[in-house]
Amino acid sequence: MEKFSDVLTKEQILAATEEVLRRFGIAKTSVIDVANVLNVSHGTIYRHFKSKAELLEGATKKWLDEKIIEPLTDVCHNTTLDGPEHLKTYIRTLIELKQHYACEDEELFKMYAKVTDEATDLIHKHISEVTDQICEIITRGGIKSEDPLQLAHAIFHATTRFHHPAHAYEWRSPMIHNEFLDVWALIEKGNLYENPR
Repeated sequence: MEKFSDVLTKEQILAATEEVLRRFGIAKTSVIDVANVLNVSHGTIYRHFKSKAELLEGATKKWLDEKIIEPLTDVCHNTTLDGPEHLKTYIRTLIELKQHYACEDEELFKMYAKVTDEATDLIHKHISEVTDQICEIITRGGIKSEDPLQLAHAIFHATTRFHHPAHAYEWRSPMIHNEFLDVWALIEKGNLYENPR
């Protein structure tokens, strides 16, 4: 008969990691804690993940895919929106998701913030997924641009203050929504309604 440890999947380990992170926080979570939740030895975890850092990177990727990229993909493929309004809805959804999880899923958001500083390949891939979707909206929405991907990157970076975890401490400000609207007005005037030079 197969032991549970023989058929344990990465997905089960990552789900247990999320559970442990929510319970103990990122600073106190260990590979042994994850193994204990699964009732296996910590060596079983290391068969799938070489280190705690790799485990946290895997958990962060799962969290980003499920909590951020999946809902953004739904917005990206929404056919009822068009042009600048579609783009604004997408960026606002990105901002609302990040700000929501900073408050409502605090320990996993802290994990994401920590991994952001350490796993550059993962974060570059995440940014690439977002900017590719922004580019798709620009292209499909008839927004005039000589280089839609460059414009997508510019919009992503222009709004970084509202969705990058390094700025999470600013999101509690009662002015943050109005400040986003001010930035968005500049983006619209500068890029979305005028012909390229």
